[in-house]
Amino acid sequence: MNVKSFLQFVELPTKAASMIPFLMGTLYALYRYDDFYVLRFVLMFVSLLSFDMATTAINNYYDFKKASKTEGYGYETHNAIVRYKLKESTAVFTIILLLALAAGGGIALVTQTGLLVFLLGGLSFLIGILYSFGPIPISRMPLGELFSGLFMGFVIIFISAYIHTDSSVVGLVIENGWVSLHISILEVLYLFWFSVPAILGIAAIMLANNICDIDDDIENRRYTLPVYIGRANALTLYKLLYYVSYLDLVVLLMLGVHPVLVLLILLTLIPLRRNIARFTKKQEKATTFILAVQNFIVMNTARIVIMGAAVLLSVLI
Repeated sequence: MNVKSFLQFVELPTKAASMIPFLMGTLYALYRYDDFYVLRFVLMFVSLLSFDMATTAINNYYDFKKASKTEGYGYETHNAIVRYKLKESTAVFTIILLLALAAGGGIALVTQTGLLVFLLGGLSFLIGILYSFGPIPISRMPLGELFSGLFMGFVIIFISAYIHTDSSVVGLVIENGWVSLHISILEVLYLFWFSVPAILGIAAIMLANNICDIDDDIENRRYTLPVYIGRANALTLYKLLYYVSYLDLVVLLMLGVHPVLVLLILLTLIPLRRNIARFTKKQEKATTFILAVQNFIVMNTARIVIMGAAVLLSVLI
């Protein structure tokens, strides 16, 4: 396996779906709590990126093993195992190596933070594996958008913010056989509402992917959400996910969770509406699926820039 086939096998461009929430959570902690730990940041980055690549690799390997349709774009071009004639043993070794790296980074992070990160990280590991593997993977059910959105959009942001807060949001302690859990409900709710655009943006990526694959999924017995609700309803839902995200940004501004600069994000509606219209007109994995990824990157990168600017201004003023 060379670099090119590896990058295709793990679909590196789609890692924006995990890296952007990670950066957003980090900046949230800086903006709201004025805290940052370099070592914790690096450990989570390594663990998160490795695990995200591993789950994508597992999904591609599982699709390769389970495919009923062995011709057409989805099988011959999109799947790296087929396209680059990778050995199954090489694919499996790569997956194991990525999982080991993710686990090592995660355990090291737990030693720096605490039990809550272990529990949330372990649950994320479990969901990530079940998403692509098992008798009935989540990705083959109409729950893929929900699980990917919540875990990649909210849980990643929550953990990446929590590791810098020293338990000022949630505290979980085991002492003398007793488990003590302290939750700042208001702060957790603020963090959830802050995560909504990322949750819905990631769900939109998964939904767009499933809309593009709807015909192949029916043949391969993958009963995703678009298969259940139909292409037209799926496209309507796809549009709503973005518009609800922008509505949430207004709510965040009113709550004081986002800086006033967030209003500038409304400018990203211009390219997003254009991309939504293009995808609505044509849903094709090779050409228009990437528009959903672009939408997520444009909207949430703008949030990162604005949060970064707000943090910088707070330091300078």
